[in-house]
Amino acid sequence: MSTTTSSTSGTTSSAAAGTSAAPAVAARQSPAPTAGSALVAGSHGRTTIADTVVSKIAGMAAREVSGVHSLGGGVARAFGAIRERIPGSGGPNVAQGVSVEVGETQAAVDIDIVAEYGVSIADLAAGIRRNVITSLERMTGLEVVEVNISVNDVHLPTDEEAEQPSRVA
Repeated sequence: MSTTTSSTSGTTSSAAAGTSAAPAVAARQSPAPTAGSALVAGSHGRTTIADTVVSKIAGMAAREVSGVHSLGGGVARAFGAIRERIPGSGGPNVAQGVSVEVGETQAAVDIDIVAEYGVSIADLAAGIRRNVITSLERMTGLEVVEVNISVNDVHLPTDEEAEQPSRVA
């Protein structure tokens, strides 16, 4: 059996006893991206971006907007508060309250927030969208097709007083 490689086409063919097999696929063909990742291809290779990376970037970008008290629903925030108090847990989960769908070149983001009392929720949502889209497109190269925002609660100034234990018995 003999195997020949053509340098111009990059294909491989085999010949055995006068029969020939169909040309094989080029050896350098890239595999498809794994589930839970995006594919950013360039002329010198490809880069895969995990969903968790996109979630963390979106979470940090949302937290940077003035008027966002916290991210996540009530249960997620409660578990997050417990997690932060455990030594060695790695600190706060920056992707809490953020879910993403990432394709090969596009991403969609859903964010659950708690807004500060007195802030215009429409303006807050617009600011979050703008910051998340700008950050994700700049850092990942993905096109952000939508950013959905759910306001789950409003943080009142009196909420912090109720959370802190009394110093006097």
